[in-house]
Amino acid sequence: MRVTIIGGHGKIALLLAPMLVEAGHEVTSVIRNPDHVADVEATGATALVSSVEDADTHALADLLSGQDAVVWSAGAGGGDPERTFAVDRDAAIRSMDAAQNAGVGRYVMVSFSGANHDSLVPEDNAFRPYQDAKIAADEHLRASGLDWTILGPGSLTLEPGRGSVNPDARSGDGDTTSRELVAQVALAVLADPRAHRKTLVFGDGDVPIEDWLASL
Repeated sequence: MRVTIIGGHGKIALLLAPMLVEAGHEVTSVIRNPDHVADVEATGATALVSSVEDADTHALADLLSGQDAVVWSAGAGGGDPERTFAVDRDAAIRSMDAAQNAGVGRYVMVSFSGANHDSLVPEDNAFRPYQDAKIAADEHLRASGLDWTILGPGSLTLEPGRGSVNPDARSGDGDTTSRELVAQVALAVLADPRAHRKTLVFGDGDVPIEDWLASL
């Protein structure tokens, strides 16, 4: 598959890109900062410098032309609510519309387990803009015509991924999830129709990813 990762210099993306390349996929990683080209291309991916925050839907459709799948792994990084909404909600939504316009069928969203109305933190909590932005983006994706999968890991860690999950993790329950495991799950679901149009909430656990997907 020809796969574009949006947010290609993020910690998860830098782990995912070489996994995809090793699996035989052709990977393009979209990054904002040209200083990050060398880091990205060291993974075996092709770096494409573009600001998805500034690109309109037409420009993003051009960027995604000829691709088979998109993995959204970008984020504003918190701190500034205005930029959080600009990237985590608005740019993400434009990328979904662009993917449809470009004929890209598959879209994998890296979200988080608390991206739902049942897990909302108080409005005055500094985390709330990010939560609201991710909920809005995920809801737009679910309503789209794409073959989507939303990944809902818990609190992210830098621990090694073991290739196994806790399938009983609940939304917003604080389960920890290795970033490497998120990459492993993204790789596994990318070409797996069992994961199409599903929101997968998970944490670190003992159930092999393949067994988990077989139970969906």
